[in-house]
Amino acid sequence: MLKNSGIPDAIAEAMIQRGYEKLTPVQEEVIKKNYSGLDLLVSAQTGSGKTIAFGFSIVENILGKDNYFKKSKLPQALIIVPTRELALQVKNELTWFLESCDAKIISCVGGMDIRAEKRNLEMKPNIVVGTPGRLRDHIEGQKLKLQDIKTVVLDEADEMLDMGFKEDLEAILDTTPEEKQTLMFSATVPKTIAKLAKDYQKDAVRITIGKSNAQHVDIEYKAFKIVSSDQENAIINTLRYYEATNSIIFCATRMAVNHMTSRLTNRGISAVALSGELSQNERNMALQAMRSSKARVCVATDVAARGLDLPNLDLVIHADIPRTSDTLLHRSGRTGRAGRKGVCVILVPQNRNRTAERLFGQANVKPHWTLPPTREEILIEDKKRILENKIFEDPIEAEEQGFVDELISKNTINQLAVAYYRLVSKDLSVPEDLKNPSDKRDKNSQNSSFTKSVWFELSVGRDDTAEPRWLVAMLCKAGNLSKRDIGSIKIQTKVTYVEISEQTSNSLLKFVNDKKPIERHIMVKLLKNPPKLDRGTSQPSQNKKRRSSKLFLKDKDEEGLNKPKNIDFKGKRKSDRWKKIEKRTKPGSDTSKLSKDKKNNKRSKKIRVKNKRSKMSD
Repeated sequence: MLKNSGIPDAIAEAMIQRGYEKLTPVQEEVIKKNYSGLDLLVSAQTGSGKTIAFGFSIVENILGKDNYFKKSKLPQALIIVPTRELALQVKNELTWFLESCDAKIISCVGGMDIRAEKRNLEMKPNIVVGTPGRLRDHIEGQKLKLQDIKTVVLDEADEMLDMGFKEDLEAILDTTPEEKQTLMFSATVPKTIAKLAKDYQKDAVRITIGKSNAQHVDIEYKAFKIVSSDQENAIINTLRYYEATNSIIFCATRMAVNHMTSRLTNRGISAVALSGELSQNERNMALQAMRSSKARVCVATDVAARGLDLPNLDLVIHADIPRTSDTLLHRSGRTGRAGRKGVCVILVPQNRNRTAERLFGQANVKPHWTLPPTREEILIEDKKRILENKIFEDPIEAEEQGFVDELISKNTINQLAVAYYRLVSKDLSVPEDLKNPSDKRDKNSQNSSFTKSVWFELSVGRDDTAEPRWLVAMLCKAGNLSKRDIGSIKIQTKVTYVEISEQTSNSLLKFVNDKKPIERHIMVKLLKNPPKLDRGTSQPSQNKKRRSSKLFLKDKDEEGLNKPKNIDFKGKRKSDRWKKIEKRTKPGSDTSKLSKDKKNNKRSKKIRVKNKRSKMSD
C-alpha cells in the first residue's frame, strides 16, 4: 500500500521495515503534488507522524528526480525544534528514513560538546537539526552558513515561542535566503504563530488535520478520584494494574520527580528520572534505558512533554493536575502514537474536582471518572496476565524435553502450577490499600488502628539516630508492607518497638526465624506481649525544660514569695558586673549623660582634624 502512494520505493521499503502499513493523514496531505515547493503551515495532533511528513517535503524539494543527496559545501535543509530530546529524536528518525538517499544529518543542541558540533559542521552535512540557541551560536561564530538552504522546518513552533525563542528564531530566519521553502508544524496556531508565518512565509497553505484541542481518538482518558495523601499509592496501583511496557509519570517539580523515582525504585519498579537539572548525557542514558526496556517507568517534568517519542509507551500518568489544557494534551500525546492505543490517567484529589472538570472542558476531553485500581482488582489482573501469557503457546524444544519429563516425574501438576505462579508473582510489587475519597471517617489519621497486631523489636535506637521516616521505608521494602500495615513506632535508647498488622506480619517473621538481619546489622525479634517502655531513660525536650522552669517561678509568685530583683526572666541570677552596666546605661542617669558628652567631643575633634588637613593640602 505504501509503494502505491507515490513516494520513492526505497523510502517506502524503509518504512515497511519500521512497521508502517500506510501513511498517516498529515503525511498524505503534505505529499500532494499541488503543495510541491510551497510554504506550509500545518497544525496536527502530536504523534501524527509530522517528522516523516516534513521528511517527504525535504526529499521532494531538494532531490527532485534524483535519488541521492549530492555532496554540497553548505547545508541544504535546516530543522529547528524546541528541545534537545526532540532534536536528537528527529535526527534519529530522519537517519533511517533517508538512509537510502545517502543523507548526512547532524544535530546542534545545547548541553552537548560545541567543539564536536563545529567539527561535524566542517564535514559538510546535508541536513542540520538543532535548537534555536545553539544554532544561533554557530551562525554568529561563522561555523553555520545558511546561504544554500532550500528548506527550513520549524517543528513545534508554538512551543518555541512559549519558551521565549522568538528573537532567536527571527535572527536565524533572517540569515536564510529569500527563495526557500518554509514549513511550520504546530499542534496549535495561536496569533503569535500566525504572525510569524505572515512575516516569514509567502502565501503559506494552511493545513489542519483533525480539530484543534480535540480528544485524541487513540487515547483513553481516565480521571481517578483520590484522597490527597494517597497520591503515591494510587500511582503504584495504577502501574501495577496496567503493567505497561513503557509508562511515563508527569510531576510538577524536580523535587517531586526525584522523590517519586526513589519511591518506585524502593518498591522494585525500574524507573528513571528526566528533568531539567540533568545533563544531556544523563538524559540520553535515561531515554536509552527506556528504549532498551531496562527501565519501565520514566518520571519527568514538562521538559519531556513535547516531542518525546518512546516506543511502546502505553500509559501516561499525571501525578498533578496540569495547569493548562495545552499541557494536558501535549503530555497525554506521548501515548497513542502512530495508530497505537494508549491510556492517560489524571489523579484528581477530592478537593480539586471542579478544577479538573474545568480543565477537561477547555481541552474538549471527556474522561471516565472512577476510583484507582484496588488490591483485589490488581491481583485479578495479575492472574489474567499469567493465564493469557503467550509463553504457553511456544512449543517445547528438543533439549528442554528431558528436563520437562524429569520435573513431571518428581512433581504433581498442582505443585508445578503453584511453583510457576510463585515465581512469576515473586518480583511483583505488593499493591497498596487506598482510602475511599467519599468516606469522610478517619481522614486525619494516617495509620488506622489494628484489630490484631504483632510487636517486633529492632536492634536500632535513638543512639543510632533512628527516626520513623527511614524505619518505615526500611520495613516496607524488606517486608513488602504498606504504611497502613505499620502501627506505632516506639524509639528507645538502644532498640525500637514496632507494631505490625497481624495479617501482614509473616514477612517479618521470616527474618526472625532465619535469624537474618532486616538491613545490614539490624536484627528483628518477636515480642510475645506489647513492650513496656523505659520512661526513665527518655530525655525531656528543651521546651519541656523551659516550661517547667517558668511554672516553678510562677508557682512561687502565687504562694506569695517575691521574686528577687537580681533574677532575670529566665530565672538566672545576675552578676555584679551586669548590675553596674545596667546602672550606667539607665536613662536619665548622670553616667549616661557623660557618655553622650564624650561622644560629642570625639566627633568635634575629628571634624577639626579633617578641616586642618584640607587647609594644609590647599
